[in-house]
Amino acid sequence: MKHLAAYLLLGLGGNTSPSASDITSVLDSVGIEADSDRLETLLKELKGKDINELIAEGSSKLASVPSGGAGGAAPAGGAAAAGGAAAEAPKEAEKVEEKEESDEDMGFGLFD
Repeated sequence: MKHLAAYLLLGLGGNTSPSASDITSVLDSVGIEADSDRLETLLKELKGKDINELIAEGSSKLASVPSGGAGGAAPAGGAAAAGGAAAEAPKEAEKVEEKEESDEDMGFGLFD
């Protein structure tokens, strides 16, 4: 990932086809050691391809991937409907959390 990030930074800087030494120098400038095997693989995969087209293609593929969020609601609803005792326990835990939060600031606000 660091090699790709350096490649993209060089592309933004105007270097449309960065070399291995260009990428290595960018990584060295921030104290990161380049892995020559991964760097060679990255350059081999990107050779002759337009990075903007690859990003657009990847974005369209990423849009079709489901992105969680709705999956967690069903189990929580099922657990709450299972029994009254289970539903009461989270209420008590919420009360404890609220008390802990108010104790953390010791009565002082951020801008007091």
